Amino acid sequence: MDIGIKTLLNRGVLAGWRWLDRMGRITPGTRAAAGFGSFGESSSIGFPAATLMNPRSIHIGSGVLVGRQVTLSVGYGADYPGLPERGLVIGDRCVIGDRSGLVAHELIELGDDVWFGQDVFVCDASHGYQDPDMPIGEQFGGHQPVRIGSGSWVGHGAIILPGTTIGRNAVVAAGSVVRGEVADHCVVGGAPAKLLRRLEPGVGWVGRRGDVRPVRRGHFGDDENEPASA
Repeated sequence: MDIGIKTLLNRGVLAGWRWLDRMGRITPGTRAAAGFGSFGESSSIGFPAATLMNPRSIHIGSGVLVGRQVTLSVGYGADYPGLPERGLVIGDRCVIGDRSGLVAHELIELGDDVWFGQDVFVCDASHGYQDPDMPIGEQFGGHQPVRIGSGSWVGHGAIILPGTTIGRNAVVAAGSVVRGEVADHCVVGGAPAKLLRRLEPGVGWVGRRGDVRPVRRGHFGDDENEPASA
């Protein structure tokens, strides 16, 4: 193919994709946004979404940014009977990275200013396995609500399992698998996730070996001479 024609076609495809990306976003005032339980001002869901199931049970706060190919789901199927009114609740100014999935059956709740990296998965139910004659996929486990406190950060590829409660301004390291309680102002990581560092008032951020990092203020509080590890 002639290089000039190829370049022209490429420009056309990219321009078309940018138009689709802009027109395909779900924002306040669009028909898709009207189908949600609530959809806050200045919020946006990127195009294309992966799965948006039973959006009337999904509530999105103001200033929320949801990336591309994200799954937001409540229930076990479209029009599932007995759907909770507020099955998936996302607070104000949250950021959900591309290809993440939030799959709720009873309740997944994010506070304000919660940020996810890409490919994060959160679910409040799992499968049973006790019946040896029934396929695992047909054995449904109990519903265990998941809550993530305001100001917390969940790193790339983390998995948040049913029954987890994460406190305020906590950090979940990339690739971690979290279940149980994570207190306020803690850093956890690993599979299964373990405590790496915690804030002790008047002391600083204390690591597992007793090393201390000072409290710093502002958006760029890290000392450039400190190691990057938690």
